[in-house]
Order: sequence, then structure tokens, then C-alpha cells
Amino acid sequence: MKKLIARVAITFTLLLVLYVGGVLLYGTLNDWVPEAKAPLANSGAEPTALIEDSLLTFVTWNLGFGGLGEESEFFFDHGNMYLSKGRMVRAPKEAVQKNNEGVEQFVGSTASDFFLFQEVDYHSKRSYFTNQHELVKEQKPDYSAFFATNYRSPLVPIPVFEPWHLYGEVESGLGTYSKYQPYESVRLQLPGAFPWPVRLFQLDRCVALHRFRVKGDKELVVMNVHNSAYDADGSLKQQQMAFLKELFLKEYQAGHYVVVGGDWNQVPPFFRFDGYMPGRTQGYTQINIGPEYLPADWQWAYDPRVPTNRKTKTPYRPGETFITLIDFFLVSPNVQIRKVKGMDQKFRYSDHQPVYLEVELK
Repeated sequence: MKKLIARVAITFTLLLVLYVGGVLLYGTLNDWVPEAKAPLANSGAEPTALIEDSLLTFVTWNLGFGGLGEESEFFFDHGNMYLSKGRMVRAPKEAVQKNNEGVEQFVGSTASDFFLFQEVDYHSKRSYFTNQHELVKEQKPDYSAFFATNYRSPLVPIPVFEPWHLYGEVESGLGTYSKYQPYESVRLQLPGAFPWPVRLFQLDRCVALHRFRVKGDKELVVMNVHNSAYDADGSLKQQQMAFLKELFLKEYQAGHYVVVGGDWNQVPPFFRFDGYMPGRTQGYTQINIGPEYLPADWQWAYDPRVPTNRKTKTPYRPGETFITLIDFFLVSPNVQIRKVKGMDQKFRYSDHQPVYLEVELK
């Protein structure tokens, strides 16, 4: 009997090693390594190429890939990549449909010159292969449309020890939609990566940069960003922010207007990350962008009255689920902020909420 138990244990261990080893080999052989700089193609309309109006509006929103509406939780938020322990890996199809209908309704009913979206699923098992980029384009058929991939994997093998419902194939990224036609759009790879093998199945963070011609021989540079999450010590974000700082200053010093929007996975300078729920952090923490990061005449644009992010350990419960603010804009000194407004959706369609910005080009 003891020999039988030993044989079973040895067989099980060997199978486990082969399974994990096979997953890692497959991931390594199929690891997507993006270029440092790559052009982005317009898949939408070709509107006017010249911005003649000095008043412009922007919206930034992390769509949560259609799978993180109010009813959703995410097992990975509990810090365990090996077992789901009965928690949600993927939202039900009906929930994803509801969330995407909310996205469509929002885009179709919101007037803005620019939409900067993050976690836009293009072809992913987690969202039942719904192409959110196309859904947004259908609501704004007269806008230019650009997609910058920042997450591409033929197999995300989590929960590792539950192969019957793995996260699976993912292609997702940043969607930028504009009433104007940029004369150049590029994807710039951000520095920093998780150690192997975690990096095989994580996002390849980037910034989508778009250049527009402005009346008076000027130039507007619009950037869509999504910084790293799950880097506990913030080291990846530090590398990315150093890269971005150099980019921001270079564009402004060249005489351009600069507007940056996105999910920074950080809170603005001096903003208290638990300000909506003082002391009730539930184990969460969020680093601040340092006040010395940029010269004082650069401005962070956010609405402190409205949280933009809720955590996903559980479905959303107002007053119980931890909320914070990590989605906002940055503008250069030659851009004047006229209005900024958080758009409170009660987290119905995503674990993030949109932010609206109105500016004037000086």
C-alpha cells in the first residue's frame, strides 16, 4: 500500500512538473516582444487634419475590458495566481454584454473631441472575444481611431493549477479616438518588466502618442498612458515615469502643447489615496506622484469629488469597497484648464470611472 501511494505521489509530481514546465516553455516561445517605437495605423475615419479651435475637450476612461463591472470580482486581486478559490476568473457573458452596452451608450451620448481609453479588449477570451475597439468606432464613425496593443499573449495560464478555466488568450490595449486626424501616431514602449517568468504573461506597457497640427503653425501632442499595476514597490512605475518625464519636457520645450490622459496607477501629488475612506485601506496602498516630478507650472487635472477606481476583491458595494483616484490628466504650461469633471457611473460598467477635461490652448 505504501509503495502504491508513493508511486501515485511521484506520478502526480511528475505530471505537475511537466504541466508547469510546458506552460512556461510555451509562454517563452510565444512571448511578444514589442518594438521600442512603432507606427500606429488609423482604422477609423479621416477627419480634418487641422485644429482651428483653441477650446478642446478630452475624456479618459479605463474600460476594464468589459469584464469588471459592478457585479465582478477578480481572484488575482487577492494575490494568488495559482488558485481561484471559487472567486471569479471571468465575468459571465451577460455581464460583459451589459458592460459593453454601457460603454457604447456612454461614447454615443458624450460629446468630446478626444477619447483616451485603456484596457480596450481586441480579441480576448476574458471578454468572449468582443472587439471593444470596433464597438467604440461604431459610436463615433466620423472620428479617427487608433489601437496600441499593450497586452498580447496566446495563453495567460492563471489560475495556474486550474487549467479547466484559464484566463486564456488576450489581446488588449489603448484606444485613442479623435475628432481630428493626427499627422503622426506612434506606440512607444515603456521601460521596465517583471522578472521571468511573470513577465511572460503580463502587460507590455506603452504610451500612445499622437501629433496634431494646430492653427498658427502650432502642434498639439496628445498621449494616452497606462502605467504598471501589481508592482508592490513601485519600481516599474518609477522607470516608466522617468521615461515619460523626459518625453513630456522634450515635447513642451519644442514649443508644443501637451495633454496626457490615462490610468496612472498612482494618485496625483499631495492627494490622499484613502481620502474617500480615511484609514479604511483594506490592505491597499497607492503611491503618490512626487510634487517635484515636473516644474510647478505643469498642471495635474482631476476632480477630487469623484473617485475613479474601485478595487476588485469583491463585487462593488458602496461604502464598503475601497475606492481611490488614479485616472486623470496632465497638461503643459501653455494649456489652460477650464473644467475637469469626474463622471460618476457608480462603477456599473468598469472598475474605473471616466474623467472629462476642457482646456484652452494659450
